[in-house]
Amino acid sequence: MLSRPKPGESEADLIHFQNQFLAARASPAVKIVKKADKRKGEEGSTDVERPPLQDSKDVVMLDDFPDILPALTPGPPKKSKIKSASVHFEDEDPEERLESHDRHITAVFSKIIERDTSAVAVTMPVPTGDPFPRTFHRSEIKSEVKVGSGRKSIFAQKMAARRAAEKEATAPSAAECVQIRSAPRDALDPEGSAEEAPRPGNRDDKADDFFTTQRPCIITGEGLGNQNSEQEAQAIHKENLEKLQSMSQEEILQEQEKLLAQLDPSLVAFLKSRRGVNVGQKNELKKEQNRPEEFVESPTVPQHGVGASLSIQESGLEESVRKEENMKMEMTDDDLPVKPKKEWVHMDNVEFEKLEWMKDLPSPRQKKTKKGMQARFSLKGDLIPADADLPTHLGLHHHGEEAEKYLDWTFSWYQGMAAFPFVPKNEEEEEEEEEELTGTEKSQNKKLKDENKPDPDVARYDVVKGLLKTRIQHRLRYILEVVRPVPTVVLDILHILTHIARHSSEACSQLLDCPRLIDTIVREFIPTQWDPHVAEPGCLLTSLHGVACSTAMKFIRVLASGGRNATARLLNKFEMKSRLIRFIAEDPQDLLLPKEEAIRLSTEAFRLWAVAAGYGQACDLYRDLYPVLVRILQSLPELLSSCHEKNPMRELSVQRATAVITLLMHVTQTAGCTVELQAKLSSNSSEASEQIPPPPVAWNHVSGLQPFIETGLKKILQEISQTETWQTLQPLTTTYMIYLGVYYRACSQQPSVNPIDCLEELERLTSEVLQPLLSQPAICSMWDLLRPCSALCNPLSCSPGPESVLSIISLSCTGGKPSLNLVGSKSPFPFLTALLFLINSITRIHKGLISKYSSVLSFGGLKDYLHQSWQTGPPSVTPSSAWMLRHEYHLQYFVLALAKRMVGTCPDYRQHASLHHCVALALLSRLLPGSEHLAYEVLLDLAFNPEFLPEGKTGGPEAADFSDILHLGTSAKLAQPASAAAASSKPTRGALLKESYQNLPVIRSCYLSHFVHLQPALVHSQASYEGRNYLIQSMLLPEVKGPILPSDWPFFPLISLYNKVTNAETRGAVLNSLPLDLVNTVTWNLQWVLLLETWRAKTLQSIPTAAKLARLMCVFLTGGDLFLEALIHCYTAALLSIYCQPKVLDSLNLDAPLPGLASFHDLYISLLEQFEGVSFGDPLFGVFVLLPLQKRFSVHLRLSVFGEHTSILRALGVPLQQFPVPLERYTSPPEDNLNLLRLYFRTLVTGALRHTWCPVLYVVAVAHVNSFIFSQDGTTQEADAARKSMLRKTWLLVDETLKKHLLYYRLLNAESPLGFDLYEQLPPMRLKYLQTVIQKENKENALVLVS
Repeated sequence: MLSRPKPGESEADLIHFQNQFLAARASPAVKIVKKADKRKGEEGSTDVERPPLQDSKDVVMLDDFPDILPALTPGPPKKSKIKSASVHFEDEDPEERLESHDRHITAVFSKIIERDTSAVAVTMPVPTGDPFPRTFHRSEIKSEVKVGSGRKSIFAQKMAARRAAEKEATAPSAAECVQIRSAPRDALDPEGSAEEAPRPGNRDDKADDFFTTQRPCIITGEGLGNQNSEQEAQAIHKENLEKLQSMSQEEILQEQEKLLAQLDPSLVAFLKSRRGVNVGQKNELKKEQNRPEEFVESPTVPQHGVGASLSIQESGLEESVRKEENMKMEMTDDDLPVKPKKEWVHMDNVEFEKLEWMKDLPSPRQKKTKKGMQARFSLKGDLIPADADLPTHLGLHHHGEEAEKYLDWTFSWYQGMAAFPFVPKNEEEEEEEEEELTGTEKSQNKKLKDENKPDPDVARYDVVKGLLKTRIQHRLRYILEVVRPVPTVVLDILHILTHIARHSSEACSQLLDCPRLIDTIVREFIPTQWDPHVAEPGCLLTSLHGVACSTAMKFIRVLASGGRNATARLLNKFEMKSRLIRFIAEDPQDLLLPKEEAIRLSTEAFRLWAVAAGYGQACDLYRDLYPVLVRILQSLPELLSSCHEKNPMRELSVQRATAVITLLMHVTQTAGCTVELQAKLSSNSSEASEQIPPPPVAWNHVSGLQPFIETGLKKILQEISQTETWQTLQPLTTTYMIYLGVYYRACSQQPSVNPIDCLEELERLTSEVLQPLLSQPAICSMWDLLRPCSALCNPLSCSPGPESVLSIISLSCTGGKPSLNLVGSKSPFPFLTALLFLINSITRIHKGLISKYSSVLSFGGLKDYLHQSWQTGPPSVTPSSAWMLRHEYHLQYFVLALAKRMVGTCPDYRQHASLHHCVALALLSRLLPGSEHLAYEVLLDLAFNPEFLPEGKTGGPEAADFSDILHLGTSAKLAQPASAAAASSKPTRGALLKESYQNLPVIRSCYLSHFVHLQPALVHSQASYEGRNYLIQSMLLPEVKGPILPSDWPFFPLISLYNKVTNAETRGAVLNSLPLDLVNTVTWNLQWVLLLETWRAKTLQSIPTAAKLARLMCVFLTGGDLFLEALIHCYTAALLSIYCQPKVLDSLNLDAPLPGLASFHDLYISLLEQFEGVSFGDPLFGVFVLLPLQKRFSVHLRLSVFGEHTSILRALGVPLQQFPVPLERYTSPPEDNLNLLRLYFRTLVTGALRHTWCPVLYVVAVAHVNSFIFSQDGTTQEADAARKSMLRKTWLLVDETLKKHLLYYRLLNAESPLGFDLYEQLPPMRLKYLQTVIQKENKENALVLVS
């Protein structure tokens, strides 16, 4: 006997099995018997005419399907003239009778003839904003209209009312009818009527209209090849009118009779329909004619001629329509394919209006209407004509009006989605469209969408976009250029423009494109010459025009931050280069401005130059202004002495010095890229799409700056113990350290620098500067301030303000903030971040110095901060909080990067490994857009690094096995459910952990490959963090909608595979078995999750338990037999045992919204359907089905199993010993849903639920039914009657075993084979209640018998 096909066998194996079967000449297990066709007689069932098969292949042939296409128009179904006298047999199969009414697929075949549409104007349909044609609901129709006699359903009444309302809406009023009829001819014919012959007086109004119409009704000119088709049609129409006017009335009647005799009647009806009017309009017109109004003249001449004949024929057509409508309302037994009989249940009174859907559908008619009609679609999504006759066997038809026209969308969700695949929400559709676009296309697409929205809607979610949509920049330009207001108004306008420029690169582009706006600001507020009297003390400015202004320079600097193209336009088109030289070359003291304003203007000039140098631009000014820069560096030590004095200008001077060092840092970064760009330019690489020229500065131009910076840093660090002085100089110190880090990182990559000299300089800097600094008490106090000033540990410090507006960040930074925060003057974050950046740059170059900085990770304040920060919940992300959180994430990353270098070199580092690994995992789910480079580095070097999981080497797997043996901390049964396909013993959780730990390198590769969609953003982020200025596009941070990676990123490969398989199956693919690489992907995903759930469980606490279970369900919903793979089954079972622990089950909440899941109920229904189809009764699959059926979860989940999917009860055979959830979670408290209790009782009594098939739910159902039938608590009358009825039926059960279980159930017992204990005898109270119920029924039965 041949075996069944097994998973993994290919199509070639199946063909081999087929050949073996045919060679053995064995009898098949199934025979196909074709019934004789009664319509064709006995000959119709023979196979004599079939050609013999030429080979052994199976051939499927369609009976009586012609090789030649049938006629274009299918013949109408034959109707028997003696239908009422037809003979029916009692044993005749109703299914055969229904089949006899069916039609063939050839009814939809038609001939397609292409027409000439070259001269036809193409008009697009009017957009409605709806994904589907507009439908109506019966609740929208008023039902005041009374229908005729007879019983009418509510739906029929509503449809009649809707038809009446449509007639009223389309019928013209009396005044309109009279106005049309009494209108003068020249009103209808503006061209005049003098040239036309007078009309015969016996012609009626309809003939009048026919002669006076200006456009033809039959000939339109469409389809003609030439472009003058409309003129030709008009000429033909004019010729016809002249011909008719020259004929007498008798000649017209004779010609009409000839034409009617020669033409096809259907063509005549079509021509009349083009001239016909609505039946309702004609009735209203007749009513108006019969009314005795003074201004309505009744015709005195009898109507005859063309108009009369047309009206007579149209009235006959109208009468036939009315007859057809009356025939619709009347229905008899003969119209039904199956005749109802009175013996059938509830068929003693036949309601024909409810059986109308069973009769044959009439042929569809084309309505004469100008109103929009509902579109007709086939089940494949193709648009079909309104009058096409579709046979009923092609799909269900809806039960409303004109059922012959519209197919029912509920027939097949799959076919419907093939036509309109998963119509998303507007937001989802926009996001999906944006994912397919490039960066430039995204911005253009977003701009177009914003332009199409009304101004209030745009301003409601983004104030700045709303302002730009109102063209506020043009208004402000007019005020500045023409009105020339007072200085305070000018400053306010510049502040507004600065806020707008900070918004986005698109906002900067709109400001730059505003005509004369930037020209006016540069000419009027950043001039190179101005009146020297403004510098005089006490001078009161009456106008700011023509005077240099630092606020205007700040606006230009912020505008330049919007992008490298904006900066290039500012430097070249608006001549900002010459102004930079003007305000940088001259000392602030020499500028003819007030001293404070001169320093601010100089500071903003350096900042603007720093922004330009950050793009690699304006570096040619460095060589020209090099003496000025050196002079400033030499004067910085004097700044330290001025800080000891209470100088009001010291903070401004420190800001200017900081701007200078920032400029030098960007120039140094640009100079460090010169060698790389020269090498790319000289190489003849065809892959390079764009050749970037080297910058005008080289490394030898900036190599002499380091001594000045290091000297200044040493002097400032000597003041670290002076609190007030240190707070003033801390920004400059921070910039010094960042510059040194950037300098040495670039220096190590220069071929002209001796590597030994570079290493010696680093050793000297470590021994002379940094090591003494780390031993300072002030540094220890800084580490202690990390936690109080942290935005993660203190969410209030970055919470939105009372007047916060997302698009205006500055409003979120005022009010309600603690004194210690990340951006406060006492915050240690800026300096410590710069210090860690410098240490990382040194240890990255000089590996031998790593151990010198081991004390950094041992500071108690740092460890306390890290421990507290990773355990806090996810912070709220707003535009203002994102800016602060980004700086805090930088500090955490530099700590982790230093820890990664110490793993292999410091023996005592192992004690910090677990803490740093938890911080790395938390940081991965928090990093914001723009920091993709950091996320990549954490994934690459930290998250999957075995050194950060010391449990894998120090007995972690063995401890897990020991914990499972002793059941430490849990009373749950940790036995894993068996597999339907497993034949060998299962590995322990320790063995699984050990294998997962060994696979960490391949697990890392798996996750990195699944995050490849972030590659474009990663390239931009790497350019920013690695100092490749020539690749940086903008200094503005990207828009923040949330973290880079989702919080459930550990499940990402599994979710991604599930989505791909689901989409493939939606398109029609059948994926029962997945390729090996996809199976390995799921295995590695489960291994990583198992490692985290065992050794890093708290890092996943932000993911709800229900969300974890939902993602694990994807294992069963992906493919047909993925869960039967041995390794996948083992790892899924191990994770299930973790999620079934009591504390985890207590946190399980299936009723709350889950991230990434629209409805858990829908997911569960999919799981039930998958279980019915492919589960093979797998116990592990069964546990996932049983988990959501706990009593505290939604009753709809249990109703789905016992109401719609009772077939799974036979395959849900999870043994009680392998079920990891206590049954008390299913039986307590007692069930109070009456419908569910009835379903429990029905499945038990009918045998659909048995202990041998489904022991878990059998125990649950018995417990709930027993509690219900013996409950004597006060309840509703319906519930009381139901429980007494169940009790009586239980007493009368023939199945003694079930009867005993239902009556004698006592309580749950996990040790019992049944799962519960039984009473040996019923308790007296229950026995008395049972007797009372039974005796009462016997008395009632006796009374019935006596009566």
